[in-house]
Amino acid sequence: MTTLKDVATRKPVLATIRLLVPAGAARPAPPVGPALGFYRLNLMAFCKDFNARTQKYKAETPMQVTLTAYKDSTFEFVVKSPSVSWFLKKAAGIETTSGRPGHNMATSLSLRHIYEIAKLKQSDPFCKHVSLEALSKSIIGTAKSMGIEIVKDLD
Repeated sequence: MTTLKDVATRKPVLATIRLLVPAGAARPAPPVGPALGFYRLNLMAFCKDFNARTQKYKAETPMQVTLTAYKDSTFEFVVKSPSVSWFLKKAAGIETTSGRPGHNMATSLSLRHIYEIAKLKQSDPFCKHVSLEALSKSIIGTAKSMGIEIVKDLD
């Protein structure tokens, strides 16, 4: 529950910006530069902080960033892990999914792959309170909608 003091000291929000930036590759060029420059935010501070936070990820991994810009030209941002569909494509080794999911299966993955993806997604700030079982069921649903068959063990 927020107190009156918290509400009084809260900074006024100018904008919420969502970006998809490759890990360790934030530069003041598009898409980062124009998005942050429009609100007169410090591009270099964002690039250095983002690259430091994402250095443990493989290069060119698309990271989802939610940046909150305040009216005093300061900002905060949260880095999320890549999307489930990106993880599924990488695990399956495919570029595109089935054009007719449910009819044509693009490939198959084992339950072990699903469990590993669920463990990675559980480290997200918004998924840390969700059980691995619930995350796994959600990932299986996403896989089925992409035309990826889930099997117990790959032969």
